[in-house]
Amino acid sequence: VQLVESGGGAVQAGGSLNLACVASGFTFRSYAVAWFREAPGEERLPITCSTSSDNRIYSSDSVKGRFSISVDKARQTVYLQMNDLKPEDTGIYVCAADTMPGCGRFFGKRPWDNWGKGTQVTVSS
Repeated sequence: VQLVESGGGAVQAGGSLNLACVASGFTFRSYAVAWFREAPGEERLPITCSTSSDNRIYSSDSVKGRFSISVDKARQTVYLQMNDLKPEDTGIYVCAADTMPGCGRFFGKRPWDNWGKGTQVTVSS
């Protein structure tokens, strides 16, 4: 399995980006997928999670109403639509995928077998 993110860049506050994570060799039958943010000096922050086991989307309070995750199984791709970006959203966005379904409120603490290397997002004020 290989996860490759793309779509990052530099934008001004209030702008939008749509990140993509192509999951080669991953089977979207029973799954959980998520996005995390990494920033220097900070712990990895779980952003949002989607799973095959239910229809709920789990998101960090800091991005609710602004970010949304979606899965295109035919394209083997997980997307993160980011709207109304803020300077505090700056960081490296990394996707994760696992064949064990389930997100839950604490999805950042569950095991994830597959990780991408990330794509940089920089938001200026």
